[in-house]
Amino acid sequence: MFKLIGAAALTVVAGAAIAQTDKTPAAPPQKESVASVNARVMAPLPADQAAMKAHVLFLASDAMRGREAGSPEFDIAAQYVAAQFYAAGLRPGGEDGGYLQKVPLVGYKLADKGSFVWTPAEGKAAAPQTLVFGEDFSPAPNAGKTETSISAPVVFVGYGIVAPDYKRDDYKGVDVKGKIVAFVGGAPKGYDGEERAFFSSSGTKAAIAFQHGAVGAIQIESPRVGRGSLPFAVTMRTWDRERVTWSRSDGSGKNDGIPILGTISMKGATKLFAGAKMSSDDVKKAADSDDAKFTPFMLKGNLSVATKTVMRPMPSSNVIGIIPGADPKLKGEVVILSAHLDHIGVGRPDKTGDTINNGAEDNAIGIASLIEEAKRFTASGKPPRRTIMFLAVTAEEKGLIGSDYFANNPTVPLKSIVADVNLDMPLITYKFEDMVVFGAPRSTLGSIVQKAVESVGVGLAPDPMPDEGLFVRSDHFRFVQKGIPSVFLWPGYKGAGKAAWEDFMKNHYHQPSDEIGLPLDWEQGMRFVTVNYTIAREIADGDDRPRWNKGDYFGTVFGGYGAK
Repeated sequence: MFKLIGAAALTVVAGAAIAQTDKTPAAPPQKESVASVNARVMAPLPADQAAMKAHVLFLASDAMRGREAGSPEFDIAAQYVAAQFYAAGLRPGGEDGGYLQKVPLVGYKLADKGSFVWTPAEGKAAAPQTLVFGEDFSPAPNAGKTETSISAPVVFVGYGIVAPDYKRDDYKGVDVKGKIVAFVGGAPKGYDGEERAFFSSSGTKAAIAFQHGAVGAIQIESPRVGRGSLPFAVTMRTWDRERVTWSRSDGSGKNDGIPILGTISMKGATKLFAGAKMSSDDVKKAADSDDAKFTPFMLKGNLSVATKTVMRPMPSSNVIGIIPGADPKLKGEVVILSAHLDHIGVGRPDKTGDTINNGAEDNAIGIASLIEEAKRFTASGKPPRRTIMFLAVTAEEKGLIGSDYFANNPTVPLKSIVADVNLDMPLITYKFEDMVVFGAPRSTLGSIVQKAVESVGVGLAPDPMPDEGLFVRSDHFRFVQKGIPSVFLWPGYKGAGKAAWEDFMKNHYHQPSDEIGLPLDWEQGMRFVTVNYTIAREIADGDDRPRWNKGDYFGTVFGGYGAK
């Protein structure tokens, strides 16, 4: 029998959180007893809502221990989804005639503190200077090698961004071949929110550096805290944390760019920038602006870095089911509906003593929606014209790893995939009055989504958090990076939505309280299913395949259909 609550007594604030608009003290929250929560959770529902809820009861139970990728409990959850795909009438779309695609995850972390040695090029201080761990530098592991040893000159490249659309080339006038590049975190504030988040990523910067022939990269601590830029003290707290990627056939972890060797603190930067065109104080001052501008230049010295990385296999699986297309001309094209099955596992105890991050909203409800949408297709009696793939991926919480593995190792020809609609953490604790669709304005999927949203009596709303760059932070973006038009949907901020989202993100996101005891409204869950089913049906049955809007940034960068 499922445990409906955590090991510690569960208390839930009754009703949605209401944003305070004045300075009147809030009334003390009313707490539900465990018995009351259980009674509410087990109340009867209409059959369709009960079916959706049943998936969440299992996937978000304490027995699943947070479904962390690579754990035995995740494997059980994957088998559950495979069984549900079979029951829904989907054909296996994985390996060896089954529903599972093996994903060779690998965990990697630093074996020790490593060493950073700076050798000035000239002057009285030309003797090698050993940088101080925890004061001058924080090392980073290398997924591609167990031992990393690099000694090279260093070139400062500002943000490390090349973006012709924004008339920016931080590499203009310098040759970084065979050198280490140094960049500050973040990106100019004037960029589109989604594009800013993309360029703030250290992975994006490492890929750009690789394209220019660099052999390694270091990040310089920035005074501006934001996406892609953290205080050095925060970086140090996680220097030995295990990261996750997927492994290649030789056992090394995937690493498409060059290794990011670590972060240099402002204190350490004073040593590296001594005698250079700009001092570390000049860099700090320039970086502390909304639109910092830099001219790249060589630092006067050589940096030698040595680190060791330990790796461990943590095999996992994606789960794949297929409804074959019926149209002779279109059945070779594939529409993907995706959702991540993993969550963050067991962690530190919360104030109630609960340690299990159950992940009901994030993302058991997304998986439940995926299953129920599959059932609608097969129950309709009308085969789609295009093939539809239902994809439950692993390791989203580790950095979109399962979807990245699929995008690089698809079980169907990559060129056959025409769209991805992603289901990630739909909040159903309130009656939604609008919907936000990340990525909708970028392709012809926008008009399809608009009609689908209107079919349940709500409107389409703009991204309420553009600076968060949410478009690049969920699994659909791995398909965008392959040039495939993609979107994902959230119930919006209108009406009770803003307060509900703020409450969830503050009090439940990635916490043990994200469990079945939340005041989940399963009628809203079915409305969410209806919208996504309608979108998928329209894409699958439409005469024309989705295409990027002409000139769209991501469509152009990744060679998407229709962008040029």
